Amino acid sequence: MVMADDNIQTGKEDNFEQFEQLSKLTGQLAHEIKNPLSTIKVNLKLISEELTDLSSSCLSDMSSERAERTLSRAMRKISVVEKEADRLEQILDSFLRYLDHNEPQLSDVDLNELVSDMIDFYLPQASSHSITIRQSLSHEKLSCRLDADMIKQVILNLFINSQQAMSGSGELIIRTFSQDNEVFVQICDTGCGISAEVLPHIFDAYYSSHSQGRGLGLSIAKKIIELHRGTITVESEQGKGTAFTIKLPMIREVTN
Repeated sequence: MVMADDNIQTGKEDNFEQFEQLSKLTGQLAHEIKNPLSTIKVNLKLISEELTDLSSSCLSDMSSERAERTLSRAMRKISVVEKEADRLEQILDSFLRYLDHNEPQLSDVDLNELVSDMIDFYLPQASSHSITIRQSLSHEKLSCRLDADMIKQVILNLFINSQQAMSGSGELIIRTFSQDNEVFVQICDTGCGISAEVLPHIFDAYYSSHSQGRGLGLSIAKKIIELHRGTITVESEQGKGTAFTIKLPMIREVTN
C-alpha cells in the first residue's frame, strides 16, 4: 500500500514538472511572438503616415523626387514588416516541431554520405557569406540507423548557427570519424564564441542573453539526437569559436 502511494506521489511530481516546463516554454514563446508583432505594429503605423503624407503632398504638386523618397521609405518599412512576419511564422513552426512526438523513420544510412550531401547543399550559401568550408570525412563507411531527414535538419541548423556566429567571413570545419562502435560528427567554426554564462543553457528552448532570442533550433537538435540514442555537446571560447560534437551508435557490418 505504501508503494502504491509512493507511485501516485511520484506520478504527481512528474506531472507537475511537465506542467511547469510547458508553462515556462509557452511563456517564452509568447515573449518571442511579442517582439516581431511589436515591430510589425510600429512599422505599419509608420507606413500609414508615409502614405498619408505622400497622398497629401501629391495634391499640392509634390515634386517627383520627394514623392520617390517618401515611397522608398514606405517600401523599406513594408520590407521590415514582411521579414518580421516571416520570423513570426518560423517561430511558430519551430514550436510545433518541438512539440511533435513522431518517432523517427529509421533506415540504414552512411553518415559520411549524408554529411557530404549537406556540405554540397550548403556550399553556395557558405560562399555567399565568405565562409570557407574545410572537411575531413572518415575514409570508412559510417553505418547508422537514422531518420535521414531529421539528422539533415540538425546538421543544417548547426551550419546556420556557425554562419551567424561568423560576421563577415570565417572557416567552417566538418569532421566525421568512428570510435568504440560510435560515430561522431564535429562541426566547428571560427566565430565569436559563446560566453561561459550562456554555454550551459545553449540547448534550452528560447534561452538567450539577447533580445532576438536563439529560437528552438538547438533545443530541437538535441531532442532529435536523443531520439536516435545519441548525444550532442558543445565547447566554445569567446573570440575563438565553437565546436558541436554529435555522437551516434554505429552499426557494425557482419562479414563472412
